[in-house]
Parts: sequence; C-alpha cells; structure tokens
Amino acid sequence: MDMPDFSLERGAFEHGASRVAGVDEVGRGPLAGPVTAAAVVLDPDNIPDGLNDSKKLSAKRREVAFEAILASADVCVAHATVEEIDDINILRASHLAMQRAVDGLSHVPDYLLIDGNMIPRGLQIPSAAIVKGDARSVSIAAASIVAKITRDGIMMDLAQQFPGYGWETNAGYPSKSHKAALLKLGVTPHHRRSFKPVHNILYQE
Repeated sequence: MDMPDFSLERGAFEHGASRVAGVDEVGRGPLAGPVTAAAVVLDPDNIPDGLNDSKKLSAKRREVAFEAILASADVCVAHATVEEIDDINILRASHLAMQRAVDGLSHVPDYLLIDGNMIPRGLQIPSAAIVKGDARSVSIAAASIVAKITRDGIMMDLAQQFPGYGWETNAGYPSKSHKAALLKLGVTPHHRRSFKPVHNILYQE
C-alpha cells in the first residue's frame, strides 16, 4: 500500500518555501453539523509515524496519530457553520473553513498543499491543489486526521443533545437510519436546510 510522504513538501522547500502547511476538510457530505478544516505545519525533523488518509486508519490509529500531530506540529482547526453552509453553499463554506484554519496557525505558512482540485479564493498564500492529497502528502494526511477527529467529536456531543439520529456513528452523513430518523423526528437546528433530503422534509407540506 502506498503511503503519503514528504516529497511535495521537500519540493516546496527547494523552491524557497520554509513553512509548508497541509490543508484538508471533512464534512462536505453530511446532512447535519458544521464543515471542519485543519491546517498542519509538520516539523520536518519530527514527523509522526503512520500518517495516512484518515479514512484508511482505524479509529485507534487515528487517535494515536492525532495526539502525535498535536504534540509536534503547528495545528489549527476551524469550521463553517450550518448557517454559513446554507447561506453560501457547501463548497464555499468548506473553502471558508480552510481559509480560517490557515489564518489561525501560530506562524504564517509560506506555501500551502490543499487537498482537492481547487484553491479557496480567499487564500493569499502560494498554494497547490493536490487531488487525493491525503494519500500523497503527510502534511495533508495529518490535516485530514485532525479535521476528522475534531468533527466526529462535535457530532458525538450533538448526538447527546439530539438523540435518535445516530450522529455518534454516522457523523451526520445521510445513512439510512439518519434519513429514517429525519422523517420520524423532524429537522433539528443542526440540519443543513439547503441539502435536498432536509429541504424536502421541510417543504413537503
């Protein structure tokens, strides 16, 4: 199995960069909850072991990696709210969360590696969009781990306030049980009203 490595970061160093941040977001597809982004600047001399696309790691390995990243790297996590998602659309909201994560780092990076095929338009820092970046760059992989663990934690907290939707296991994604609960229990303030399954329930009368 190919693992992400540090070669994209090293390439940026060779072109004069000194602080390279990996940026990723999680939570575009769910019907509920915020979209969450993380920006991570790894220490080249202290890269945690086992970094990989967060979807490829077990929950236990993700947790271990998460702690190691927080202990060794410059990290910022940021969100765009459900209201913002409904207001400006999910793509722009995910880009807004990415921009906030980059802005929140303790030192400004001079180059960004961004997961996906688009560079958020608000970013003023030289950047490269890397398709499937979490499988290619350890910095993006680290950002994907931090964003996923943080967002899953938010959804677990919300699941206790709004039981019955299964957010502790589906993290707000449109699983069968989540859609069934929507029909039975109705729409919460944390549901994205611009998303079709939610919109349809609200306006079926």
